[in-house]
Amino acid sequence: MKKVLAILLMFLMVGFMPANAIDAKVRIMDLTHIKGVRENQLVGYGIVVGLPGTGDNSRSTQITNKMLLRNLGTVIEQENYIQKGASAAVIVTATVPPFSKNGDKIDVTVSAMADCKSLEGGVLVQTILKAPNGEAVAVAQGPLSVGGINKIAGGSSARTAITTTGRIPGGAIIERDIYTEIGDENSITLSIDRSDYTLVSRIANTVSQVAPAKAIDGSSVRVEIPARFMNDRVTFLSVIENLEVSPTMDRAKVVVNERTGTVVIGSDVKLLPAAVAHGNITVTVSSTTEISQPNAFSNGATVGFENSDIEIAKAPGSLVTMPANSNLNDLVRALNSIGVAPVDLISILQALKKSGSLQADLVII
Repeated sequence: MKKVLAILLMFLMVGFMPANAIDAKVRIMDLTHIKGVRENQLVGYGIVVGLPGTGDNSRSTQITNKMLLRNLGTVIEQENYIQKGASAAVIVTATVPPFSKNGDKIDVTVSAMADCKSLEGGVLVQTILKAPNGEAVAVAQGPLSVGGINKIAGGSSARTAITTTGRIPGGAIIERDIYTEIGDENSITLSIDRSDYTLVSRIANTVSQVAPAKAIDGSSVRVEIPARFMNDRVTFLSVIENLEVSPTMDRAKVVVNERTGTVVIGSDVKLLPAAVAHGNITVTVSSTTEISQPNAFSNGATVGFENSDIEIAKAPGSLVTMPANSNLNDLVRALNSIGVAPVDLISILQALKKSGSLQADLVII
């Protein structure tokens, strides 16, 4: 365990080394995006058919099937004439990248709505995908790929992945051009992916070597378009996005994933003086069922009862102190000395943050 944490510490210290120490240079395109140039989300309601009895049994699916057949020229008297389990109602979602054109293909995600067991082997029937304003933007159709199996037989089941959600690579066709405006009349705005006054200032100074630029807040730089590029903004942006700047360090953070027990600690994390106590108490309760049998020829009744035994095992506690301005190396070494597991480390970090000792943002994901 100590060897693993030591190796992890080495990689973290290299990965979080200050930018000026490694003299790193990053392209502006990797740090920013053009304001107004964005993706668009689409959504639609559809039917997946061809399922081997794993579809849903909802009333809405049967009604949808009846309407689908009516639109195709076939009329049935009752919705329940259609075999249940062979189809499933689904929600289809997709993301349209900027500058998409009529005829482009995009991936779609298909998710079951009702009590569908699996979408494995299903085919999505032609589904209209709409933007939030209700405008039809794309049409999706095709066989699903669920990336796993889900089998049920004789009361037993086996599943290798979630099969109620699938994807259709290139399953939707864009029906109209997506118009995206690049900047306003005379300028464009570079939006930084994270708010950072120092980084914004560096980007503005770097871009100023090519065109007039000014940082307008903690995450935006306005760039005036030179006259020679007024009708050729794509070339101008190509020049801007390939300029390089020195990155800055983000705020000190400790990122915790409670579901997996993963903890990532930045090298800039500092601790004020603190003491950490660590100890485990295990309480075990065991019950034994016994029967009280009455004597022969008596009026007593047979009674069942339980005897419970409680055992408390307390591991020896440990106490370590953290001096002022302790860093990542000090913290890991101290916690290793008391044998802290990742799950315990999460609780200790939360307590240190609450006490004011942990000088970093504690992010729980």
